Amino acid sequence: MGDFQDKIVWITGASSGIGEALADAFSKAGARIILSGRRVEALQDVANSLATESLVLPFEVTDYGQLAAKVDEAWSWKDKVDIFVNNAGVSQRSLAIHTDPQVYTDLINIDLIAPIWLTQLQLPKMVEAGGAHIIAISSVAGRLGAPLRTAYSAAKHGLIGYMDALRTEVSVRHNIQVTNILPGSVATNVSRNALTKDGTSRGKSDANIDGGDDPADCARAILEAVKQNVPELIYAQGQELDLAKLRHSNPDQLFEMGAKLGAQIAERYEAGNDT
Repeated sequence: MGDFQDKIVWITGASSGIGEALADAFSKAGARIILSGRRVEALQDVANSLATESLVLPFEVTDYGQLAAKVDEAWSWKDKVDIFVNNAGVSQRSLAIHTDPQVYTDLINIDLIAPIWLTQLQLPKMVEAGGAHIIAISSVAGRLGAPLRTAYSAAKHGLIGYMDALRTEVSVRHNIQVTNILPGSVATNVSRNALTKDGTSRGKSDANIDGGDDPADCARAILEAVKQNVPELIYAQGQELDLAKLRHSNPDQLFEMGAKLGAQIAERYEAGNDT
């Protein structure tokens, strides 16, 4: 899908970070945008900044009873959704041994089950429309086992698995394309909003996130991946990119490096230095 003029792009988690940057980039490319998230005022601020027409469609992604109605509302706006971006999510910063089981349920609901529901509810509509493009924002942690992120890694691994399997069923038969995005460090609030061992928000950021790539640069790379119908984009640099590639090229080396790095991070975390 190389031409975004007058396409309808629906983005969850659109009030900040990569979602906001994608809304801006797609709008500048001529698309009309559906903005979803929980914070109505923040979504409206994004809408007011866009170059093209938009619809603010707020909801909680884990309120499963209302998702079908929200899907119908999104599709009714312009009678189609050409590109759907599963971007809403939350990260984690806690050691597994200390983490309440409910944190796993809550995080996996947000980062995996909700995107699956939203995608499943749209598949019949996408087939009837003759095709669409699904973008799933996973993470480098969806390829690696990342310390302090056991729940997050589980969800993001699962999201990649679902999308990869879905692609095999729908890309050729129904012209529904699927692109997985695996960002590394991007300068967003992802670590500040991360869940801790008891499910509360962490409230502070990581140095590597603060020094990460500009979300606008990430958004431009995503648009290019969609234009080229790239199945998977690892948007990372340096060690993050090298480790993600090792998952396939030399997994034994990755596991050895991960064990050493994880031990160091866990020791710093328990000593109170978790940044």
